[in-house]
Amino acid sequence: MSLLNPNVLASLIDSAVSTQSTLLGRATHAQIIKTLHPPLSSFLSTHLINMYSKLDLSNSAQLVLSITSTRSVVTYTALISGYVQNGHFNSAMHHFSNMRGESIQPNDFTFPCLFKASASLQSPVLGKQLHSLALKVGLVNDMFVSCSAFDMYCKTGQKEEAGKLLDEMPHRNIATWNACISNSVLDGQPKMAIFAFMEFRFLGGEPNSITLCAFLNACSDCSYLQLGTQLHGFVVRSGFESDVSVANGLINFYGKCREIESSKKVFYGIHKSNGVSWCSVIAAFVQNDEEEEACLVFLQARKEGIEPTDFMVSSALRACAGLAGLELGRAVHALAIKACVEGNIFVSSSLVDMYGKCGSLEDSELAFGEMPQRNLVTWNSMIGGYAHQGHADKAVDLFKDMTREVAPNYVTLVCILAACSRSGYVKEGKEIFESMKGKYGIQPGPEHYACVVDLFGRAGMVEEAFEFIKKMPIRPTVSVWGALLGACRIYGKPELGKIAADNLFELDPQDSGNHVLLSNMYASAGRWEEANLVRKEMKDVGIKKGAGCSWVTVKNKVHVFQAKDSSHERNSDIQAMLAKLRREMKAAGYIPDTKYSLYDLEEEEKETEVSHHSEKIALAFGLITIPHGIPIRITKNLRVCGDCHTAIKFISRIVDREIIVRDNNRFHRFSDNQCSCRDYW
Repeated sequence: MSLLNPNVLASLIDSAVSTQSTLLGRATHAQIIKTLHPPLSSFLSTHLINMYSKLDLSNSAQLVLSITSTRSVVTYTALISGYVQNGHFNSAMHHFSNMRGESIQPNDFTFPCLFKASASLQSPVLGKQLHSLALKVGLVNDMFVSCSAFDMYCKTGQKEEAGKLLDEMPHRNIATWNACISNSVLDGQPKMAIFAFMEFRFLGGEPNSITLCAFLNACSDCSYLQLGTQLHGFVVRSGFESDVSVANGLINFYGKCREIESSKKVFYGIHKSNGVSWCSVIAAFVQNDEEEEACLVFLQARKEGIEPTDFMVSSALRACAGLAGLELGRAVHALAIKACVEGNIFVSSSLVDMYGKCGSLEDSELAFGEMPQRNLVTWNSMIGGYAHQGHADKAVDLFKDMTREVAPNYVTLVCILAACSRSGYVKEGKEIFESMKGKYGIQPGPEHYACVVDLFGRAGMVEEAFEFIKKMPIRPTVSVWGALLGACRIYGKPELGKIAADNLFELDPQDSGNHVLLSNMYASAGRWEEANLVRKEMKDVGIKKGAGCSWVTVKNKVHVFQAKDSSHERNSDIQAMLAKLRREMKAAGYIPDTKYSLYDLEEEEKETEVSHHSEKIALAFGLITIPHGIPIRITKNLRVCGDCHTAIKFISRIVDREIIVRDNNRFHRFSDNQCSCRDYW
């Protein structure tokens, strides 16, 4: 033990910090007490205080400080830096106050910690006091002190002071430029970040990985694909291609610019990827609407032994929400609990969103209710969940509760207006829309106008919807005219529908959905010549109709069906079930609504045609494969037709099953001949 002199003991303490080993640190401290006579030297006391504060053992750190007879700026700085590192910013400032009370002056290592604490506390007043002190003690021109002060001003929203300080700096190091570029991005000014980077390069600055990642974030925020691609070339030329943090930045950049193939290429080219790499590529897939690929990559990450983080779990849950993959979402939820990240506010918000979009409103409400704190995303997700299922009453009540705690944003008002439109809450929806600017300070955007048109249209107030469009202060978008055309289709207003369709064709001539909707509208009104003419025009200009389909998941396998589909291996069983259901429905009083037959056929042929819509085939398959007592969940890529809606209500009572259908607009929960939409969708 004679070999354990103060220098060796100090090295052991440092090792405890670097390895995050509380056991080694305490064992070394015990050895110090055992072998060295009190009082402790300032040298070892400082090392112990540094260790305990860095390992977030604040009581032990304070205890060592209290028995240290000679305290210096190094002693206090070790304690303060540890508190700041572990997020104890108020405690850091408290000990700084004690340090000043002992007439100890801060040094160039103390100030950066203090500026970081004041920035994290969002206290510009405290930051300015520290800046004044740095001026007084002659350290304001120190490169690290001035850089941390600049960063503090940026993060506390003091742009003018930050600009003055930047101009007064005699020298700007790489950390200063990084702070300038990064804070411009965080402040929502990516173009300023790009200009700063260009100035930095013009002055001969050589970027590091932090600079490059910040610049890529600026490019992605501006959707400057070409500029970011040029930087990628610079990355390759400069040898940063092997830097995993830069590669992760490139994955994120390409994903946000909707160049998913480039994201994949960068990811699979990384020699040694880390957890952030996997998180970035999963998020990129989700951003590009490739949720299935995102889930596959997530599963591959688990096989590779990558520990799930809050960000990775949140991205995986978003992918499950996009796929309406309830069972997979539940599996990810279980993994979140196992990884102890389910309490993270972003994970919890993603759970609320996932369960809502998968049609499990009870689980969504449970996740929402268990959250100790909620952010704006959480509230929006829950309101959106109610909107998807047509529970406008609950959505409006929750909206009122929310506005007592936090101010709604643009997305919140889209969600609540959508909830009102899907449930016929015309009065409430109008009141919320008219109060947007005055009460909440939010200028209505295209999405809000589309919701109001949808609100009027669904309620049968088609002429009012058209008058509202004519008075809009902004140019109507595809969503606005699409909402009007849909309403004209439902309520049989072909003349007004033609006006909406003409505007849609002008705005988006290649969208087959608009042509199909117009054709279907004419077909429903029995105007077969005009319906056929629209179809002919589509064919002449090369517009192909996207196939309508429905799918159901059984034993982790997705089964997809189209109208009149007979290709499934169990087709004979499906057809037998359909025939049985038709007989039982007819006996129960069901009459096929042949206006949903979109071809000019004899009445009997029309009945046969509507009886073989994709959602009915998917339901028949679900009935023969999914055990009784388990809800049948069907997803359709188009709006469920009126005849299928009526038929599934009858079937839900006949087979005594809960049937949940998610179409391209909302959820329908059928049970005992009733639907959650109350026949309003």
